[in-house]
Amino acid sequence: MQYMENNTQEEKNNKRTRCEIWTRVMGYHRPVSNYNIGKKAEHYSRTHFKEEACVSANTAFSIRYGAVV
Repeated sequence: MQYMENNTQEEKNNKRTRCEIWTRVMGYHRPVSNYNIGKKAEHYSRTHFKEEACVSANTAFSIRYGAVV
């Protein structure tokens, strides 16, 4: 039974393909794999926009200062 499970896992691994990540830089899209080391580090250290955090911050601001949302 153990042999069959290992064999099945190897078959799954053989079917996998590399996932290419693309990002927009200066108006055009490029794969991150083509970046130099510094640009890759900058890409992975970026913080992504989170709408939920923005909405909660705006709501808190509105409550505190009486602004209309």
